[in-house]
Amino acid sequence: MSEEKRDYLNNNASANSTEGTCGKLLGRSAALQSISEAIRTIAGRQSSVIITGETGTGKEMVARAIHEKSSRADKIFVPVDCTALSGQIFESQLFGHAKGSFTGAIRDTLGFFRAADEGTIFLDEISEIEIDLQAKLLRVLQESAVTPVGETRPYPIDVRVICATNCDLKRMVREGTFRADLYFRLNVIRLEIPPLRERKEDILILAEYFLNKQAELYDESKKTLAPETLKILEDYDWPGNVRELANVMEYAYINSQTDVIRPVSLPTEILTGEIVLPINEKTFASFDELTKRLIISALQKTNGRKMAAARLLKIDHRKLAKLVERFDLTPTWK
Repeated sequence: MSEEKRDYLNNNASANSTEGTCGKLLGRSAALQSISEAIRTIAGRQSSVIITGETGTGKEMVARAIHEKSSRADKIFVPVDCTALSGQIFESQLFGHAKGSFTGAIRDTLGFFRAADEGTIFLDEISEIEIDLQAKLLRVLQESAVTPVGETRPYPIDVRVICATNCDLKRMVREGTFRADLYFRLNVIRLEIPPLRERKEDILILAEYFLNKQAELYDESKKTLAPETLKILEDYDWPGNVRELANVMEYAYINSQTDVIRPVSLPTEILTGEIVLPINEKTFASFDELTKRLIISALQKTNGRKMAAARLLKIDHRKLAKLVERFDLTPTWK
């Protein structure tokens, strides 16, 4: 990478990566295996790609995997957060600008597209780009050239474009908030990443990965999940998907005083805040399971004090003591 490109990217926060948050593309579910196969198939092509999925599912990880398996792997990967900027500032960051082209333009700049020349640009949340800027983006893609703000001379570029969104672009096209011609230009290949709640088989693999990362960070022995802890993780809805799981595992690792992570080390919202009640009869949460989670949450809030937990739950403390014994809730949080 040239020094000019390096300096530009280092000075522009919109190109910061979130790779450390979401981790690697890991899992054994059929859905993830299908995505991995699709990545291998399309990586060697030059076509544009749209990656769809909820926030935190790992869209940037998929984009990086495509880049790393392509002929551009030894070139730069430039992630751009399209929610960060708008208007002329965003235009200048995408396409560059000439010195003096607007107030504050004290020097010529490359822009993300020219910085990504010969590599891959990843436009995260492309649905957030304003409609007038979409027309300029379309021209860049059609002509494979960028004209910086304040200049008339186009600069040829060789960039593979990968986009991501958690919105329905087809609906936005119908509503007139996303250009149809840009949509059709970008939507050559589409990959959809299912939410974590639809690929429960991946939770253990991902959780262990994040726990191991914490052990490496602190140079400590690895920690494992107790079976009852894994059951809670698998029953949870994961609205924040893989990113949320990473945060929960960091919390649990720090909060656990033993090498086996038990439910009491999980955040309260995982235990009680977003309990999933599946319609499927085979996986429907039992009354005992819900009762156990409520008791764990109360004991966690009261640091193991049963009298205080009983008041919080509005039950007799003797009844709580029997339930604690019945569910074998060892107070490892003290």
